[in-house]
Amino acid sequence: MATTPAPHPQAPPKPTWDPRDPVRPLLRPTIRIRLTLLYGGMFLIAGILLLSIIYLFTAQALSDSTSQLPFKVVNGTVQPTTSWCRLPESPTGDQLNDAVTLCLRHQSDLALDDLLRRSLFALLGLSIIAFAFGYAMAGRVLSPLGRITRTARQVAGSDLSRRIELDGPDDELKELADTFDEMLDRLERAFTAQQRFVANASHELRTPLAINRTLLEVHLSDPGAPVELQQLGKTLLATNERSEQLVEGLLLLARSDNQIIERKPVDLAEVAERGVDQVHAEAVAKGVEIRRELGPAVVQGNGVLLERIALNLLQNAVRYNVPEDGWVEVTTETKDGQAVLVVSNTGPVVPAYEIDNLFEPFRRLRQERTGSDKGVGLGLSIARSVARAHGGRIIAEPREGGGLVMRVTLPI
Repeated sequence: MATTPAPHPQAPPKPTWDPRDPVRPLLRPTIRIRLTLLYGGMFLIAGILLLSIIYLFTAQALSDSTSQLPFKVVNGTVQPTTSWCRLPESPTGDQLNDAVTLCLRHQSDLALDDLLRRSLFALLGLSIIAFAFGYAMAGRVLSPLGRITRTARQVAGSDLSRRIELDGPDDELKELADTFDEMLDRLERAFTAQQRFVANASHELRTPLAINRTLLEVHLSDPGAPVELQQLGKTLLATNERSEQLVEGLLLLARSDNQIIERKPVDLAEVAERGVDQVHAEAVAKGVEIRRELGPAVVQGNGVLLERIALNLLQNAVRYNVPEDGWVEVTTETKDGQAVLVVSNTGPVVPAYEIDNLFEPFRRLRQERTGSDKGVGLGLSIARSVARAHGGRIIAEPREGGGLVMRVTLPI
């Protein structure tokens, strides 16, 4: 007798809740509930106060109107007590009733006018009190947002050690602050790991290149070495020097992508002067004239990195110039509250659509990758990163007739 196979047990249903989401109480004191209770209570209190004031004013107006009638009865005759209540001298019954009715109606109108005037003054006073109290309470409720904003601004200045550590009820603002603190923890760990990696890479990459350079220089200093070996050594030494420049450029690019924490006064005129001194020999060898017009332009930043901007721009301006009668012009000035460094040069015509490519690492004009002896292709990338780290920017514009105009603007 064949037995039927036992049915496979069904898989348990998947949970519909996210286990990573903490369970919160149903009556959680959220901001919506707090604001609802706060402003609802304020409206209720204001309504009770306004109703009470109107009731008191109405009671006083009724009391005044009944205690001070516009007429009085003397010896069986009705006599007016106010100037606006006029009664006929020998009235009949209907005439007297009509006159008394008019006097009472006029007195009621006067009482209503007085009640309206007092109510308006009371409403104005309550409005001022309500706005002041509402402003104070709104500031108290939203004060955590100000604390979060101040901490975010301090973090934007590369102070990743700051934390909000918001106290108070477990509402949306505290949840936002805790999430922000957790994000800052992860950013600080990543930033510290990046700094450690850059330091380790700096040591691990520089050491073998320095050893290779030393060995090559020792072998090249041997006067008895064959000519072929000396030529090979010079080629390897040039290759090793290019590798050192590449490593230095990459490390500087990694460091300059971050904000500058320690800032000191730096004059861009002095920075540009040092850059000109360093490229002077190369400019003379290539027949390039360097013009300068250096005005004071003091900024807060890192002098070594700012000098790298000027040096990279000047080196590019000298190396990518025309073969004859070329020139490079460098100027510094303060304009519209910013320090400006401008390096312009003659050279080949640069299409406007290729300007952005010049700032990409390892890219040059009409070349996808580096492949010449004019550098490693990181000069403008480093200059842009350093400018951004100082809160500034660098703009390249094609110069009419060929060449470029590089403009660096930094906040003072």
